[in-house]
Amino acid sequence: MTVKKYKPTSPARRFMNIDSRKDITTDKPYKPLVVSLPYHAGRNNYGRITVRHRGGRHKRKYRIIDFKRDKVGIKAKVLTIEYDPNRSCRIALVEYEDGEKRYIILPAGLNVGDTIESGPEAGINVGNALPLRHIPVGTIIHNVEMVPGKGAKIARSAGSWVQILAKESEFAHLKMPSGEVRLIGLDCYATIGQVGNIEHNSIKLGSAGRKRHLGFRPTVRGTAMNPVDHPLGGGRGKSKGNNQPRSPWGQPAKGFITRKRKPQDKFILKRRPKKKKKV
Repeated sequence: MTVKKYKPTSPARRFMNIDSRKDITTDKPYKPLVVSLPYHAGRNNYGRITVRHRGGRHKRKYRIIDFKRDKVGIKAKVLTIEYDPNRSCRIALVEYEDGEKRYIILPAGLNVGDTIESGPEAGINVGNALPLRHIPVGTIIHNVEMVPGKGAKIARSAGSWVQILAKESEFAHLKMPSGEVRLIGLDCYATIGQVGNIEHNSIKLGSAGRKRHLGFRPTVRGTAMNPVDHPLGGGRGKSKGNNQPRSPWGQPAKGFITRKRKPQDKFILKRRPKKKKKV
C-alpha cells in the first residue's frame, strides 16, 4: 500500500491523503462469497439507539472470510487481492486444489500466484496456518484463535501482529499488539506473518464528508447542550459547571472502572501498559 497526497487546493485537501490501492488486482468480489449486510444505524431490535453517532454510511456487502483455515493439508493458490469495505486490511481470494474458493486475511508479503497451506505439516512461510504447537518461539503471527476450532479472534486488523514469547505446558505466551501478554492454548491455529496494509494508520480523512461516508454522524460536546440533555450542559457562558467528565446518563468518563471480571482474566500474564499523561 502507498499513501497518495493531494495539493492543498482547499482546506479539506490540505491534510487529506488516501490509499492509492495499487496493490488491489480486481474491483469485483467473488459473488458466491458475498452476502447482504443489513444496517441498523446503531439501533437495536426495538428501534432504540444503543450506539450513538452512527448512520448514513455508504452501502456495503459482506465478504465471508475464512477465519478457521480448516482445510488441512490442501494447498491453495492466491488468485486476487481485493478491497474489503468491512475491515481495514486487504483480503485475498484463494483457490484450493479441490476447486473450492475462499477469502482470507491478506498478510504482508503474500502476492498473487503464491501458494499457502494449513495444518501441522505446513512450512513456516507467510500465509500458512499452523497450530501454535508447531510454530517456533519468536515468530510473528496474526489471525490467532482463542479457542481451538472456533476461528481467529486476535490480530485481524491492518498492520496487526502477535509474537510468540515462550511455550509452557499446554499454553503459549503471546505478546499482543497492545503490549499485553496472554496465554493461548497450543492447539489454537495462527497464521504466519503480519497483517498487510501496514500504512493504514497514516491515512487522514481531511474532511467531515469522508467521515460521514464511513457511517459516523457528528458528535456534540456535552457542554454545548442544555441541562436537560447532558449533565455538563447549561451554565452562564462556556462552563462545565464544576462537573467531572461524564456520559449523558451520569457515568464518569475518567477513572471509573467499568470492566467486569471475566473467566479469561486468568490467562492474562501481563496487562497492557498504562498511557502516559500529557504534560
